[in-house]
Amino acid sequence: MSGRTWKYVAQHGYFSHDQDPENSGFEATTRPGLGILHREYPTDLEFDPNGQQSDWERLKYYVTSLNQKDPEHTRYKMLYIARHGEGFHNVKVAQVGWDEWERKWSKEPGDGTITWLDADLTPKGEQQAHDIAKFWESENIPPPESIYSSPLQRCLHTTALAFVPFLNAVPGKQPVVKEKLRERLSGYTCDQRSSKTWITDAYPSFSIEDGFTENDELWLPDRRETSREHVKRSKELLNDLFSHDDSNTVAMTAHSGTIMAIFAATGWKEISVAAGAVYPLLVRASKT
Repeated sequence: MSGRTWKYVAQHGYFSHDQDPENSGFEATTRPGLGILHREYPTDLEFDPNGQQSDWERLKYYVTSLNQKDPEHTRYKMLYIARHGEGFHNVKVAQVGWDEWERKWSKEPGDGTITWLDADLTPKGEQQAHDIAKFWESENIPPPESIYSSPLQRCLHTTALAFVPFLNAVPGKQPVVKEKLRERLSGYTCDQRSSKTWITDAYPSFSIEDGFTENDELWLPDRRETSREHVKRSKELLNDLFSHDDSNTVAMTAHSGTIMAIFAATGWKEISVAAGAVYPLLVRASKT
């Protein structure tokens, strides 16, 4: 796929999230079965002639069949997109309000009581991540073949807790840290990442992508990434995944703003995802 232009389109007709409203008061939450719809697929007669397979197994087979048709020109990936659990920065925003956060506190590393520089999860956020792990254990959903995480601490922590069932099931399986999954660059201290050495020491079971710098060279206190730049970065992330990862099913842990940028990059609706929630998205990449 290198050197070619690919268009990414999120597919409708597979999940109940198709009906999610686009408004500022709505936040998508994790749904039973990730909201998969009960429907027929063209491969059902071949794969499930007696109607005994689950909705997820039939969808998995269908996506596999789609990827076998013309992989040089069209590819599909099933994305499980998780938003990190509640972080300490979220607590401060709720405490002081958005305007005061923007004016003062977003530029500080903490308030003397709590710290949100590269914000970690609160106890509530940890529980939300544990709840994701319990969800995977209770639902008959195909496990992701690859797992990716933003390098920010709240996402690393969420990934380590939320994907335990999959990591334990496949010895040696490593989540991969991706710089392009980080939150929109804003000058907020909560979005300034820790060093590569710190990440390696704190999460030794994680793999870090090639080219990852020791220190955060992207964050600046007075620089704000535009929405267009963030969407472009998300398209670059998709280019990377669709070019170098043959997995049909991919999980990623990211941030509210980054998830919305991925939605924009794939033509999906402008939907806000709740902290600690998992959102499914089937994406088609086609050469233009």
